[in-house]
Amino acid sequence: MTSHNNASDAAAGAPGQKSEALGTNGDYGRGSRKKSGWIIAGATIALLACGYGGAAYALQDRVPTDAKVEGVEVGGMSRAKAVEKLQESFDPVTEETFAVVAGDNRGSVTPKDAGLSFDYSGTLDGLTGFTLNPVTLYQRAFGGAELQLKNAVDTAALENSLKELSGKLNQKAVEGSLSVAGAHVTYKAPVPGHQVDLEETKDAISQQWGTSTEEIEAVVDTLKPATPESAFTEAKESAEKLLSGNITVAAGDYSSVLTPTALANATSFTTKDAEVNLVLDNTKINNAVVAANSKLKSTARDASVQFKDGEPVVVPGQVGRAIDSDGLNEKVLTASTTSERKTTVDFKEVKPEVTTEEVERWGLTKKIVEFSTPYPTYDTTRTKNLVAGAKKITGDIVQPGEVFSLSKALGPITKENGYFESGVVEDGFSSKAVGGGLSQISTQMFNVGFLGGMDDVTHQPHSRWFDRYPAGREATLWSGQIDMKWRNSTDHPVLIQTFVTDSRVVSVLWGTKKWDVKVSSSGPYNQTNPKTVYNSSDKCVPESGGQKGFTIDTTRTRTNGSTTLPKDRLRWTYQPWNKVVCGEDPNKN
Repeated sequence: MTSHNNASDAAAGAPGQKSEALGTNGDYGRGSRKKSGWIIAGATIALLACGYGGAAYALQDRVPTDAKVEGVEVGGMSRAKAVEKLQESFDPVTEETFAVVAGDNRGSVTPKDAGLSFDYSGTLDGLTGFTLNPVTLYQRAFGGAELQLKNAVDTAALENSLKELSGKLNQKAVEGSLSVAGAHVTYKAPVPGHQVDLEETKDAISQQWGTSTEEIEAVVDTLKPATPESAFTEAKESAEKLLSGNITVAAGDYSSVLTPTALANATSFTTKDAEVNLVLDNTKINNAVVAANSKLKSTARDASVQFKDGEPVVVPGQVGRAIDSDGLNEKVLTASTTSERKTTVDFKEVKPEVTTEEVERWGLTKKIVEFSTPYPTYDTTRTKNLVAGAKKITGDIVQPGEVFSLSKALGPITKENGYFESGVVEDGFSSKAVGGGLSQISTQMFNVGFLGGMDDVTHQPHSRWFDRYPAGREATLWSGQIDMKWRNSTDHPVLIQTFVTDSRVVSVLWGTKKWDVKVSSSGPYNQTNPKTVYNSSDKCVPESGGQKGFTIDTTRTRTNGSTTLPKDRLRWTYQPWNKVVCGEDPNKN
């Protein structure tokens, strides 16, 4: 009890006294009112924050309003929709080719094939995603942006594409040149080239290609010509001085004038170690000096073989004098820089290049083989061709291992070269052509070679047999198409002689005999009868025909002591001599 009362008394207190408990209750009331104000403010901020955060959350996947990528509107779209829109708009661009240019050279690139594409997602980076930045949120809600499309590059694919393209883009350097024609100097300046720098060009394309790019300049390294333009100047000036007029070359009491044309024929240029030099050919200058004045021609004479009374005799060589041509080209070049344009040379003694002793060792005075055939004496024009051809080849010397070509020996078969139009066989029909009859010369040369043991290189018999020739052992000739050739298979030179008598063509091979030659024939077999054929050619010659065609084999053996060469076997089939009627076949449909 006592305790409770104490408690009551203490609680009630005396009138007029401050109560500790009461004081305590009064402080609590003021603090509560202040705290409730903060709670209301905090609640308000929390509510606003919740709204701001909600807006931020709502706008995190939204592209800013009015945003455009290379003019394509994607504003207000979700990221996924924006990417889809960009793909639809720009994927076709990856299949539109653009040009890569290097100087005047161009090449086409298809982006898709070269590993070039667009990074659509990367283009939108920073435009979406959660943020509390009020500026960013404002832009997403109310603003816009003009964006550039980002490129994506497969560098390996692009490099491979450029390597293939570089063949079109690279340009080799063009070397300069100097030349002389018609006594005029022609100069072509060197032109630099270029080579594509793959790495730099790859970077340039990676950065520049896109929707508005139609061509991209390749990055190149310059390729300089080996000889710079400056190197041509001195040689060009020297050549122009050389060809500016005549140059006189004096020797004793004689002189020779070299014209610009003669000088030009001996002029050329060499390029070495980036230098250009004018070259004047000494032999050509010497020949031009002699050609301009025959008094300056060498009086030395080579030993030779000539025919006297039908027999070969050795004509001895002769010592003589000639101009001393050593350094003549340099003298002429020096003269071209002077106002007198004149130089002098001395005479010197010269020996023959082919000595008498050498020709005598050739042993060309012994007969290896002789062969002859009759000719139709009534055809005087044909006989003229035989005489002309015989003169052309008589005196020809064929060295060991050398090939004798009848076409080359006869020279061009033209009227200008001394031949006439006469009868020939063309495509199995009689006709006319310049040089008609020279096939008999061909037969002569084939037989002296064949019977003399020479190697048969090429020959072709006639399409039909002429009974003045040995069957299977004759040869025709057609300028530019059919030649007759044999090779000297002996160890010494051989000399050719051919002449026309009043009834026969005779050919002789002179020299040192090496081979014992035996020739045999099978005789004609597989004979075919002639028939009547029609020829509508304007040059048609009618023929009565009558001779049969046939095949024949010829065999040759060559022996020298214990050495026997493999047998040569020739086979040829002749056509029959058909009856030829000029005009169209009346039975032809």
